[in-house]
Amino acid sequence: MSGSIPTRGRWFRPGRTRRIAMNWTDGLIRMAKVMENLNFTLFSWLNAPARPAPAMLHLATFCAESLIWAVPVGIGLAWLRGRESVRRAMQAAALAGLAGLSANLLISLAWQHPRPFMIGLGHTLIPHAADSSFPSDHLTLWWSAAFSLLLRPGSRRVGWALAALGLPMAWARIYLGVHFPLDMLGAAATALTAAWLTGPRNERRLEPIHRFAQHARRALLSRFIAAGWLRA
Repeated sequence: MSGSIPTRGRWFRPGRTRRIAMNWTDGLIRMAKVMENLNFTLFSWLNAPARPAPAMLHLATFCAESLIWAVPVGIGLAWLRGRESVRRAMQAAALAGLAGLSANLLISLAWQHPRPFMIGLGHTLIPHAADSSFPSDHLTLWWSAAFSLLLRPGSRRVGWALAALGLPMAWARIYLGVHFPLDMLGAAATALTAAWLTGPRNERRLEPIHRFAQHARRALLSRFIAAGWLRA
């Protein structure tokens, strides 16, 4: 027993602990610098020139600003017209989107990362607020819904289609100068987490929300359901 005390002392000396902590900190700082340099390099490759072709500019603007409305409109229509299993999938997708955006808000409060135009980098071709860039809210919302649908066997085809359509949206927001490439990776990670938290594995915990949504739908749309315009 007496021999074990010096061994523990060697490992837990304050000076040694400080050196280990400093080494870890230095390593993390160096890694962060490497990732930021990679981020800037990828952005410079993908960002638009000062005067892009009009067709390319219109396509990118549509993908960056208008395509996002397909998610709430699609979820809303499917929730109104679909059978109960479809409605539950749409409710889960909506919850995933809300969870992802809430996580983004917390991340931005804890760590502010400037957008390219805030540091004079590249060409910015659409207006945008000078707020934190990481992660991308557009892609978080889009991929949260897509990944949520991918987790459910009955909606995987739609999930795959949505996930693929998120790629041109990610490209467009970098091309137009309002996001960095790593903002999109952050959005993917946040979306995966949000989709898992609201996915089938946690169905029991979300059951009260699903029941409330079903009761609210029947109460608000009872006339349309009675007329046969919507499913019960």
